[in-house]
Amino acid sequence: MIPEQIQKFIELFSKLPSIGPRLATRLAFYLVGKDTSTISRLEEALGGLKKLDRCERCFFLKNTDKKLCDICSDKKRDPGSIAIVEKETDLITIEKTGAFHGHYLVLGELAERGVFESAQKLRLQHLKARINKELSGKAKEIVIALSQNSFGDFTATLIEQVFKNSAEKITRIGRGVPTGGSIEFADEETIMSAFKRRN
Repeated sequence: MIPEQIQKFIELFSKLPSIGPRLATRLAFYLVGKDTSTISRLEEALGGLKKLDRCERCFFLKNTDKKLCDICSDKKRDPGSIAIVEKETDLITIEKTGAFHGHYLVLGELAERGVFESAQKLRLQHLKARINKELSGKAKEIVIALSQNSFGDFTATLIEQVFKNSAEKITRIGRGVPTGGSIEFADEETIMSAFKRRN
């Protein structure tokens, strides 16, 4: 009954975070009702994602033709101050506030089991090696900027153990972010307050 093209769209888009089959179905029928130029622009935007890969320093996204992302290549930023975030969207939220002027490490989505995935372990080892090589073994500050929930709190404790000898101080963002809240969805004023009150 439903055309094959719509079925394929629903199958693919329902696997995306927060979409699901019902919303994917609504999106498919909404887009079919749009003009072809709208669909062409969407195709172009999706195709553009293929021109991105990860920054070798912080694991944020960058254009494939660049060696580093815009943040890591910015000479005005403080390389001795490093914020560890869970997701790219957390980094974007923090950057919008202008409250932090250092570098980052994007750790990757936290596992509910309370352990680091192998890719996360590699990223933390990479940061430690970077601190040893570029900062003579000691960062000025490592800011643990994880969401205020049980997974974030537990992971913060693990990170503190990993870097206890690699930083002059290790801080966590203040409790301006509500307990159980996600950095990604917090407003800029809340995030700015949380950074100012880090300890």
